[in-house]
Amino acid sequence: MLLFRWAILFLLLLAGVSFAFYAGTGQMKYRRFGWIVLKWTLLAAFGFFAVLIAERVA
Repeated sequence: MLLFRWAILFLLLLAGVSFAFYAGTGQMKYRRFGWIVLKWTLLAAFGFFAVLIAERVA
């Protein structure tokens, strides 16, 4: 569980760095990569926490 939390934190940080590169360079590839990483990270995080909530309810 701790590993998954660190992975989510790392991926969110990676998305933030990618957006910073986009702001600095203006290259669309950094923005596109940031959105992809952010989207899949949030989906994985919501799924992970949904499982944790379901375990507590059941």
